[in-house]
Amino acid sequence: MTERSGGAKAAKEMTPDRLDPNVAISLYRDMLLIRRFEERIVDLINANEIASICHEYIGQEAIAVGVCAALRPTDGITSTHRGHGHILGKGGDPRRVLAELMGRKTGYNQGKGGSMHIADLGLGIYGANGIVAAGLPIATGVAWSKKVRGADDVVVGFFGDGGLNQGVLHEVMNMAALWRLPIVFVCENNQYAVTTPIAEVSAAEDLASHAIPYGMPGNNIDGMDVGAVLEATQAAVARARNGEGPSLLVCHAYRYRGHHTAEGVMRLNYRTDEEIERWRARDPIEGWARQLSEHGGWAPEDRARIDREVEDTIEAAVAFARNSPLPDLEEALLHQYATEYEGLPAKGWL
Repeated sequence: MTERSGGAKAAKEMTPDRLDPNVAISLYRDMLLIRRFEERIVDLINANEIASICHEYIGQEAIAVGVCAALRPTDGITSTHRGHGHILGKGGDPRRVLAELMGRKTGYNQGKGGSMHIADLGLGIYGANGIVAAGLPIATGVAWSKKVRGADDVVVGFFGDGGLNQGVLHEVMNMAALWRLPIVFVCENNQYAVTTPIAEVSAAEDLASHAIPYGMPGNNIDGMDVGAVLEATQAAVARARNGEGPSLLVCHAYRYRGHHTAEGVMRLNYRTDEEIERWRARDPIEGWARQLSEHGGWAPEDRARIDREVEDTIEAAVAFARNSPLPDLEEALLHQYATEYEGLPAKGWL
């Protein structure tokens, strides 16, 4: 298997000393929160406290955190089936995310949406989506809406490398370029679409070259470096906010675990231990922690304190979800339809 990272157009190195110290440390905290959240849900799935599979974001934390750190609260995102990192990166409450995964009424979708359908319009999260690349038309529509209303906002559409060759991506990239919409398309190339390596399904050696036919900038970014992701996103967001239209960022990273939590049971064997360890040596969290130490961004006690705070946050989320009620049976059809039907309760319909 040949890994496909594309012809990298590297941004200048964004090191912690080029950032506000609080921002630099928050990038570490947010990445660690996503990592520990994902590791904890694996434990809960194995204990049958989460009655479904989940698609872990472990290894890709720098992308969600770097991208979302460049956004305003009023900016929007759409997410994917591997979306917990995006939700948490955009400011989602880990308690409500976990409650949703555990099917509780206090979850973002009142326990009815599960792992792949979390949304919070108040945070600018216009939904995760279980269909490959299907969030991109939604993101494009949101960007169009913001433009015609004169809002000074930007939208990010996340998608995986499996979506690079989906027709809908190219349709909306064309539309976004034609209408100069304020959107940034962010491809997370974690090297595999389920078990298929990207090199076997993409004729383009340079994955960011998908932007060329639409006259928009396309950049390959080191998705294991949160500083590089942040800097590239800042440039793309500024371009969109200034009315210059969309951009494509291809962030090259690696998911350390399987496509989903059931992969171990399925005994799939398509990656070598050497490949996994090679990518683990470039861990985004440990890499940024080293940079913080090298550039005087923190002291050892700072890291220990943040680590404890993250652990406390995760355990508080677990306790919140466990103690939350299940949805009431009589509300099973609530929010399932956009229109009202005779004999069904009108209260609560969208």
